[in-house]
This record gives sequence, structure tokens and C-alpha cells, in this order.
Amino acid sequence: MIAELGLALLWIAAALASLSLVAGVFYLRSGKDDLAALVRPASVAQGVLTAVSFALLITLFVRSDMSVELVARNSHSLKPMLFKVAGAWGNHEGSMLLWLTILGVSGALVAIFEKRLRNDTLIATLAAQAALSLGFFAFLLFSSNPFKRLPVAPPDGQGLNPLLQDPGLAFHPPTLYVGYVGISIAFSFAVGALITREIGPAFARAMRPWVLGSWIFLTLGITAGSYWAYYELGWGGWWFWDPVENVSLIPWLAGTALLHSVAVTATRNALRAWTVMLAVIAFSMSMVGTFIVRSGLLTSVHSFAVDPERGTFLLALMAIYIGGALTLFAFRAGTVAEGKKFALMSREGSLVINNLLLTTILALVLLGTLYPIVAEAMGEKISVGPPYYNKVAGPLALILCLVMVTGPLLSWRRDDGKKLWTRLPVAIFAGALVLFGLVLFGGKVGVLPLLGMTVAGVVAVASLAPLWKRNLRRTPLPTWGMVIAHFGIAVALAGMAAESAFIKERLVAAAPGETVKVDDFSVKFAGVKPVAGPNFTAIRGTLIATTSSGASFTLHPEARTFPGLMGTAPTETNEAALLTRPGGQLYVVLGQPVPSADGLSADRYQLRLWWKPLVWWIWLGGALIAIGASLSLLGRAQLLEIWRARRARKAQERFA
Repeated sequence: MIAELGLALLWIAAALASLSLVAGVFYLRSGKDDLAALVRPASVAQGVLTAVSFALLITLFVRSDMSVELVARNSHSLKPMLFKVAGAWGNHEGSMLLWLTILGVSGALVAIFEKRLRNDTLIATLAAQAALSLGFFAFLLFSSNPFKRLPVAPPDGQGLNPLLQDPGLAFHPPTLYVGYVGISIAFSFAVGALITREIGPAFARAMRPWVLGSWIFLTLGITAGSYWAYYELGWGGWWFWDPVENVSLIPWLAGTALLHSVAVTATRNALRAWTVMLAVIAFSMSMVGTFIVRSGLLTSVHSFAVDPERGTFLLALMAIYIGGALTLFAFRAGTVAEGKKFALMSREGSLVINNLLLTTILALVLLGTLYPIVAEAMGEKISVGPPYYNKVAGPLALILCLVMVTGPLLSWRRDDGKKLWTRLPVAIFAGALVLFGLVLFGGKVGVLPLLGMTVAGVVAVASLAPLWKRNLRRTPLPTWGMVIAHFGIAVALAGMAAESAFIKERLVAAAPGETVKVDDFSVKFAGVKPVAGPNFTAIRGTLIATTSSGASFTLHPEARTFPGLMGTAPTETNEAALLTRPGGQLYVVLGQPVPSADGLSADRYQLRLWWKPLVWWIWLGGALIAIGASLSLLGRAQLLEIWRARRARKAQERFA
């Protein structure tokens, strides 16, 4: 009964999306207010019903209702509750319903809270959002029904992919999807503004918090996904340039450019065409990523292998949405004035250079991601890996970081550069100190990591420059947010460069009692023992890591085996053990046993040990970027001012 109700709610929500679209289109053509009055409530009801439908799907997983095909294929009655709940979106159909839920709820929130747009632009925006939802409703209902029943319910399910059985599944996909789908709001705002020709500061101010909010979640999702893959897959890297990793990075790059462009439009009434085009590009990249992941074009631990028919459906949606938006932009481009002029030496000029670099990096990453797929379709197998991305995108990213810190030191419209040259020398001196120290004492360091750590030093100091000679207590939250976010980029960049430059690795076959040396650690392999988890068995190793100062730490890496369910083969995974220290992380993976030649002595076990200097700074930097953006969002929402006003009123009432 729950499955039938969930499916019925999806059909009703799809009907409401149709009502929003049709009423919005006819209102824009006729101007009849009674049609406009239908759009807001229909958008809200659509979001609510879609969310309830998704909650019902989670209920089916919690109850282990094996009569539902999706539950039987992706869950098991003995799974821990966390993985039952997260299993609802750890598959193709469930994740697409999560996508659609966020899409509907986003439209509902715009309908409820957005008060700054002209009424016709708001209606056009909601109609565009309904059109997006309608396509995904069709995809779910006709191609990927999450509530499909089985003719005969199996006794139990096949279980969730063991690589997904981690708390990261409960956090990473939802945050990433909020970021992905949140960009759809920017797309709908852009389409709505193009239709009504309201492209100016008011439109940008209305769109900016939605762009910033989605960008925060996208940053958190990418950061969490990187750390999850880092400790779960056991290969020791924090970014593999996997195609599916890339398609989460590409919308982030477009969203970053959009974030800066919409700020210029909102504040200085410039870069109007840039803002509209970047909103279209950002959502287009989300659609491209969705198509790549779900079309069956590639094999990845991150992707959902689905049949080509579904990929064709998504390709058609992508062509309709992206093609329609670009066609509309082409027809309206002549009416989109660029706004007020500015000199190249200005804050706007630095943001234009910033956006050009971001879009160039985006294009290079997209090319490296798509080229192997196209080549394979033409019969030629080509692999594009880290060397390509490091050579083509790495130098541009370093230049981007330097441009990034100069912008806040420049004035709007026009600048003579005096303030820039009075504040930058301190940052340049800091970078020179880093470079000098690395050349003298760092040993053999590659050119790109050397430049990365040098630029990180410059960015770290320069990012604090907007706070110089300010009353810190009266500094606006958006300024604090910008400073913290830019400082977070410096921290992440330093972590990436240091890990790449100074990583130490040992691969050994060790018997119990043997000691392995890696960097400053002497690691004694104490032995192994079998353990039983809630839904797996494992061989748990015990290693004692001792530093040169005598401090000792115990690590327990595991080699896990998940039993095959419903005829499937058992799956083996590695659970890395991490020891985090101020200077970095010791990363240990327990591999397979290596029997001795005579069969009498104790088995040896494969051990992989890495010392990864400052690697945890990468995720600290990601967190700082998200915190800084959140402070900026709070400041833009004027919540602090509202809170202060309420406190002032209460104080007056007490004294009255």
C-alpha cells in the first residue's frame, strides 16, 4: 500500500508541475492574474508531495519490503538501520527521486520566500522550474519507477554495494545533490529573467543567495566525497581524476564563476550577459554529469550502470533544456545590456579574468573527461589521467589563485593600483620565504608542488588583507566570509602540494612481529585476528606505530568480506587505518596473506603504508571555504541585523 501511495503522489505532483507550467505560460501571454494565482500554490504542493513520496520510499527500505524491486535489489533485512535509510538513495531510481525531491522543494521555497522579483519574472521562474521537474517526473514514471512491485517477493534482498556501506553514504550524496539541483534555481531565474527581460541588479540580488547556498552544499559534497573515497577505497589518493569525480568538479567551477559574476551584477549592475550565460552553463554541466553517470558510458565505482535507453532519455532532456535556454539567450542577447562600464584595473576587471580562467579550466577538465568516451565510441581506447590534468589545469589554477586575492584589494569601476602595491608586498614576501625554505631544505620537489606551496603562502597572507586597518567587530559578515573562504583555498592548496611533494610509501609483505620504517614512524606488525561485523567478516590487523620521540599509537586496518546475497558473489573491501598528526596522516592498508614457501612459518601479510604530509589540510580547507561562504550567506540574508534589531527592541521594552 505504501508503494502505491508513493507512486500516486508522484503522479499528482507531476500533474501539479504541469499546472504550474501551463498556468505560468498562459499568464505571461495574457496577463490574467487569476492564472498567476495558481502557480505559487501548485509549486508548493508539488514540492510537498514529492518530498512525502520520497519519505515513503525511505519507509519501504526501513521496513525491508522486499516486494518492491528497488528494495530487493539494494537492501537486506540484516543491514544496519543507517544503511537501510541511506540505501534509499544509494541506487539509480532512489537517487533520481532524491534529485526530483530537491528540485521540487527548491521550487516550493522560491514560491514561498522570494519577494524581491517582479511578479511576472517570479511566475516565469516558477514555470521554468516546473518544466525542469516535469522532465524528471517523466523520466522516473516512465523509465525509472522507484516503486515498481515484483510479481513474487523474494525471501530477502541482494544487499547494498559494500563500497557504499559507510556513513559517508548518508552525507555525501544528499549534500552533493542539493548543490547540483540548487543550481537549477539559478537556471530558472535566468530563464525567467530572459523571458520578461528583467536582467539587472534586482534579478541578481534575488538569485545570489540561491546560488551561494547551492555552491556551499556542492563544496561540502565534493569535500566529503573526496575524504570518503580516500579512506574507503584503500588506494591512498584523495582525488583520482575519475570521470565521475570530474563531473562533480565541473559544475563547481561553473558555480564559482557564476557566484562572482552575480555579485558584480547585484552590486555594480555589470556583467549581465555573463551572469545569465554562466547560470545556463552551470546547470548544463550538472545535466552533462547526470547523463555521463547514468548513461552506461563509463565504468566507475561512483557511477550507476543503467541501460542505454535511460541514457537516451536523459540525453533528450539535456538537449531540450540546454538547447531551449541557449536558443532563448540567442534571441534575447541583443536586449541584454552589459550595464555600467569599468576599467580592466578594477575589481570587476579582476573578476572577469577570474571567470575566464575558471571557464578555461572547466573546458579543459570537460575535454579530458569526454574525450576518452568519444574515442572509445569510435573504436579507440584512450586513458586520460592525472598527468594531463596536472599539466593543463594545474598552472591555470595557480594563476587563478593569484588573481583571486588581488580582486578584493582593488576599487570598483577603476583603480590606480596604489592600494594593491602597498598591501601585496607582504604576501609576496611570505611566498618568497616559503619558496626559499623549500629550495634550501625541502629536498627534491617537483615544479608544480613547489609553485603550489609558494602560491599558497601568498594567498594565505593576501587573503587577510581586506581586514587590515578595519574595526574587526564592525566588519560585515560577507567580508569575513570572503576572507575565510579565500584562506581556506590557501590551506587546501598547501595540503595538496605538500602531500604530492613529500609523500612516502612502503609496500611490504610482513610477518607478525616485524617492524617497517616509514618516514618518522617505526610500525610494528603485531598480528591479525578474525572479527565479525554486523553484516561482514574481517581480518583485523594490529599495528603499533612509534615516533622517534617515543609516542606510540595503535592502528587496526581491516580486510573485509561481505557475503554474497541472493546468488551474488562475495565482495572484498579494505578499511584503511588512519593516524592523524599535526604534520599529516599515517595511512595503513592490510592486504592479502602471503603463505610461506615451506608452509611451516607464519603467513606474511601485504601491508601498504603511506606518510602523507599535511593531507588533512585539504579537507580542512574545504570546510573553511564552506564556512566562509555560509557567513557570507548569513550576511546577505541580513539575519544578524534582524537579530540585533530584535535585541534592541526588547531592550527598549524593558526600559519602557
